[in-house]
Parts: sequence; C-alpha cells; structure tokens
Amino acid sequence: MKTPPPPPDSTLHRLLQALGPGILFAAAAIGVSHLNQSTRAGALFGLSLAGFVVLAHLMKLPAMVVGPRYAAATGTSLLQAYRRQGPHAIGLFALITLGTMFTIQAAVTIVTAAILKSAAVDPLLGPDAAPLWAVALGVLVLGAGVLAAGGFRWLDAVMKGLMLVMAVCTVVAAAIELPSLDFSRLPLLPHIPEDPAARLALIGFVVALVGWMPAPLDITVWHSLWTLARRRQTHHEPTRGEADLDFAVGYLLCIVLALAFVVLGAGRLFLPGIEPAAGGAAFAGQLIDLYAGAIGEWARPLIAASAVAVMLSTTLTVQDALPRTLVQLAGRLRSDEVYAEAAADPSRRPGYWVMLVVICGGAMLIITRVAGAGFQSLINLATTLSFLGTPVIAWFNHRAITNDAVPTALRPGRGFRIASLVGIGFWTAFAAVYLWQQFIARGA
Repeated sequence: MKTPPPPPDSTLHRLLQALGPGILFAAAAIGVSHLNQSTRAGALFGLSLAGFVVLAHLMKLPAMVVGPRYAAATGTSLLQAYRRQGPHAIGLFALITLGTMFTIQAAVTIVTAAILKSAAVDPLLGPDAAPLWAVALGVLVLGAGVLAAGGFRWLDAVMKGLMLVMAVCTVVAAAIELPSLDFSRLPLLPHIPEDPAARLALIGFVVALVGWMPAPLDITVWHSLWTLARRRQTHHEPTRGEADLDFAVGYLLCIVLALAFVVLGAGRLFLPGIEPAAGGAAFAGQLIDLYAGAIGEWARPLIAASAVAVMLSTTLTVQDALPRTLVQLAGRLRSDEVYAEAAADPSRRPGYWVMLVVICGGAMLIITRVAGAGFQSLINLATTLSFLGTPVIAWFNHRAITNDAVPTALRPGRGFRIASLVGIGFWTAFAAVYLWQQFIARGA
C-alpha cells in the first residue's frame, strides 16, 4: 500500500490558501461607495472628484492594511488590540459600531433591492410591482439563508465568483467609454462655489463620497476576523507577505473599480438635461443603462446580473460582518481573546443569529421609512457617520500595529508610521472642517 503524498507546500499553494479575506474586503467595499457614490461623482462633477477618490484610498491605506497584518502577526483580531489599549478604545469602537450598524445594513440592502428591482424581468419584482421594502426584506432573508447553510465557507466561495464577474464587466465598460470622453466639457478640477449654500452642499457631497471610499474603517476589524476565519478553514497560518498580497489584491480592485465608475458616470450622465435620479430604483436603472450604453444592448442581461451580484455580495458580507463583530466584541468586553476561543466560528453561536436578527430588523425599520424620496439621504447619513469615525479608528489601528503584542520583526518601519500619522492628521482635519462648516459657518 502506497503512502499518500504529503500536502503541497509550494509558494503558490500557500498563497491560494491565504487568499480570500481580501476578496471579502473588496466585496464589502465595492457596493454603495462605488455603484452609487462614485457614479454620482462623475455624473455631477465630471472627473473633478477623481482625485478625492484616489486620495481617500491613499489616506486610508495605512489603517486598512492593519486588519490582516495584525491578525496574521498575533493570531487575534483587532478587537483584542483595542482591548489592550484600554476601556476607552474598545468602548468607543463599540459606540461607533452600535451607532452605524443599522444605517450601514440599511444602506447596502436598499441599494441591492433597488438594483434588483430595476434589473428584474419577473413581474413580481419589476419596478411597478413589489414595493422596495419587500424586495429588501427578501434580500436579507436570502443572505441569512446562505450564511445558515454554509457559514464562512460558502461566503468565501460565493464572493470570489461574484467579484470576478462584476470586475470584468466594469473594467470593460469603462475601457470602452474612456476613449470617447469629451475632456473639453469635463471639469478636471473641482470648482469651489462662491455661494455659501452651494459650497456647503459640495463639502457635504465630498464627505459622503470619501466616507465609504473604499469602505468605512470598521471594515479593518471585519478583515481581521475574516483572516482568522480563513485560518480556521484552511489550517494555514498566513505570513505577513501572504496577508499583504491578499489585501493588495482586494484594495487594488477597489481603486480601479472606483475610478471606472467615475468614468462611466462622467461619460454617460454628465450631460445637459440629465440628472442622477434621487430614488433608488430609478438610479439603479440609470446605472444599468451606463453599462448597456458603453458595451452594447446585447450585454444588458449580463450587466444587470453583475450589478445585482456585486450588491448581493456587499449585503451578504455586511450581514456576516456586523453580527460576527458584535459577538466577538461582547467577548472582548468580558475577557482577553485567546486562540482556543478564537478557534470557534462565531457564525455557529446563538448570539450571532440573535444579533443578525436585531440588525436586520433595525435596518428594515429604516428602509420602510426611506424607501422613496429618502433613499439618497440614507446613503449620505450612513457614509457621513462612518467618515466622522475614521480618525478615531485610524488612531486605534496605528497603536495596534505598533504595540508590543506584534513581534518586533513584524512591526512597521518608520515610513509606514509616518504615513499612518499623516493619514490620521488628514482625516482629523477633514472632519474638523466638515463639522465647522455644518455647525458654525452655517449658523453664522
């Protein structure tokens, strides 16, 4: 009887085992911020806000990469890092999470439902049939079913396929559209209005744009939890290089697709007489028209399916991430995180499902009140709340990756530390300017 060969240990095999959390990161990020906000940026301001899109990615990069790095280096999540920093750190993160979780879930779900209604050929789902809130409820039930059936394993597998389809369609559409752009009519630099009200509106839009660009910083905690879940699934402990590569794949995808949506919005909606629709389903219809106009009507079914896929992926990852975070957060408030405790999948605990029901219930209460004209107001509220929490979480992440819990060889160098502090300073100053404009300058 032959002895079975040992499991492969090639570099490629190890990298494939590590890949996964970065795709989940991209699936959670490439949703509202890209399909809705980036497209609106191009539609309303041409290419003039593309620089803010890139800047937001660059300024969040040091804080974003901490999630997978910390998990790979310590075998624990960022929640443990926050606990080590003191009650104020984990308490503030808990407040940020509790203050934004319903609006985050509601925002991604209502965009998913709107796109699903716009893309549907079934009369039961079409624009004039089922109300938006009912479709949103169906989306949440579907997501819960997927998580109940397969947990992290299904989540990891499904997201890779959905993201591949959407990424290819988006890049192809933008590449076709780019050569036909009329740069003579497209502003490349933002114009600062002299009218105070218009200036406040511009600042408010930019804040909403970068608040979730590419995602709220809460996602760094989710990413660390997904890294640990992938480790449990494959029994492979990723190195820092493997964790960085997995992160880089997802982050690069976020940047490329964000710019692609700005190009599509600028090319197809920045035209005289065309305004981005305020309602969810109407804007979703415009979004699908962008692709069809760039690629061709023959591709409309594929485009619609891809748009639905990417938003379903976002809703599904958020549905998993929020209760997973809350369960682990409750554990960290009670005690330290140890590997034996981290080895249990939170999605198989009763508390996970209690939290999921609570979050989905709260999201549905919001959706039933804003399913019509309040659609864009909900998106702006969710993104603005996340934006205001950015400098706080960025500071916690900076302290986490430079802490003694991280082995000396895996702590960042001087260049990374400087870049991280610059990012924290940028987001703090940006938040201060926004608050001054909203509460002081407006009242003056």
